[in-house]
Amino acid sequence: MNAHTKSDAAHSAFADTAEEAIALQEAQGDLMTSDKATEQAMQNTLLTPRFYTTDFAEMDALDVTPVRKDWDDLIAEMKSDPNKGHFKKTDEWNADWEGMEPKLKAEFIDFLISSCTAEFSGCVLYKEMKRRGSNTDITTLFQLMARDEARHAGFINDALREAGIRVNLGFLTQQKKYTYFRPKFIYYATYLSEKIGYARYITIFRHLEQHPDKQFHPIFGWFREWCNDEFRHGEAFALLIKTEPKLTETSMNKLWIKFFLTAVYSTMWVRDHQRPLFHEALGVDVTWYGQEVFRKTSEGTKQIFPFTLDIDHPRWRPNLDRMEAASRQIAAAKERGGLCGFISRVSGMAKAAIAFVSVFTIPAIQHVVPESTRMEPTY
Repeated sequence: MNAHTKSDAAHSAFADTAEEAIALQEAQGDLMTSDKATEQAMQNTLLTPRFYTTDFAEMDALDVTPVRKDWDDLIAEMKSDPNKGHFKKTDEWNADWEGMEPKLKAEFIDFLISSCTAEFSGCVLYKEMKRRGSNTDITTLFQLMARDEARHAGFINDALREAGIRVNLGFLTQQKKYTYFRPKFIYYATYLSEKIGYARYITIFRHLEQHPDKQFHPIFGWFREWCNDEFRHGEAFALLIKTEPKLTETSMNKLWIKFFLTAVYSTMWVRDHQRPLFHEALGVDVTWYGQEVFRKTSEGTKQIFPFTLDIDHPRWRPNLDRMEAASRQIAAAKERGGLCGFISRVSGMAKAAIAFVSVFTIPAIQHVVPESTRMEPTY
């Protein structure tokens, strides 16, 4: 890594807080064309990342005493800031946007905008928890996670700038619609998003280690350290969940866990299968990739969830494919408009719902949750 120079002070990779990272990003954006990218990031659909709000007072009341040792160890690791300065272009950065095939470029930009929005969504939520809370344990954690997510979003925006666009992060904060989730739903959804994020990035990184000729953009070379941030964030939410045993033990909460597992896996499958050129360019079979990410995520979630989904069940993949086909039908019907479009859209929604229920009702694979929650990256 390059030495820390005077100019580094003006880069989000070295920011100590989320607020500082966001301010540094916005200061670079005056001359960029950003309307189209920001408009895409503003969308609220089943497949696009959302911004969340919650009962911050309830979260502030969490007591981490039951997991104190693991908690203190994790916070100390995050405070040491092992990735400070990592999310910054180096001499190894050699992006070739002009030479990229146009349709691949469109899919890759879509991937980057979606990733930037998802990272910044976490930043906004964590930053708000830090601002509103008074519980030092909780506010310290969320301040650290907001810092990481702001750096990630800023780094993706740096990559987008080379293509002549950027996501206006400040505008998103003020204008994007916020969805209210109860705290326990925030725990389940965010824990899974961090775990699946780790699995996605590390799977791509390890694949490109074996096939470096398939790395069509330099940002993939930064994924290993990125994965480590995602992993630490997942560990934090596992500890938060463990402080409240009922979150994984009552029958109703087990149903909610299964719902979120099914929803997160299904959304990823549908979204990834709609970027065929992106995965083809990486030399990755998208169906293999989906299953591999699910396996890694399922292994990770065994630390806190009492079951995993049966991703090898005969009903699994056919119904994920039906959801993907239904999603395409819904999108086409929406664009078509009129009465015929409306009928086709309703039909597509019904098909997606039936397929989702078919996946949701697959019996889960039970296991005993280990006494110690903390894990270390193994992939």
